[in-house]
Amino acid sequence: MTNFLADFNGLETFFLACAVIGGFFVLVKLVLQFIGGDGVDDGGIDAGMEGSADHGDSDLGFRVLSLHGLSSFFMMFGLVGLALYRQSQAGVVVSTIGAVVAGSASVWLIGKLFKGAAQLQSSGTMKTANAVGCTGTVYLNIPAGGSGRVSLNFHNRLREFDAMEKDGLAVTTGTPVRVVRVNANVLIVEVIQ
Repeated sequence: MTNFLADFNGLETFFLACAVIGGFFVLVKLVLQFIGGDGVDDGGIDAGMEGSADHGDSDLGFRVLSLHGLSSFFMMFGLVGLALYRQSQAGVVVSTIGAVVAGSASVWLIGKLFKGAAQLQSSGTMKTANAVGCTGTVYLNIPAGGSGRVSLNFHNRLREFDAMEKDGLAVTTGTPVRVVRVNANVLIVEVIQ
């Protein structure tokens, strides 16, 4: 091992150490994600603080000071710096600037990937207020002044809701109706002529 490192000067050893340490953590994080052991939030400075009142959804935010960000920065910093200095014979300044640019680009790319993955997430909550204007049919009779059930195509799904006729009239099963407003979770409907 010492024979291998004997050819390296101090800057090359530094770049190599950054690449090895960063690459190790990138590999560990990747393996943990594949086996499902990556449930721990490594989300930066606030990691380990429970019950913070003014935080957003921790799955959505990409923070630069995360294990992903830091390890990818150091891995790319070390690899590009070593390649520029040793292989391309670039000077110390050019190698360091190139290494910082490559590390920053890596962090930026990982940030974009996290942001894109977060946008794939959906709450799945259907808001009944969005049913206004939807059409459907009466599923269970709506008695005069009472409530029955209607069947609607709501968010591309056939759903049943409690409903009342807007003027308090009785509506029989199978009658086509349109939602005019929502009171709590009860739809107010009108008969479609």
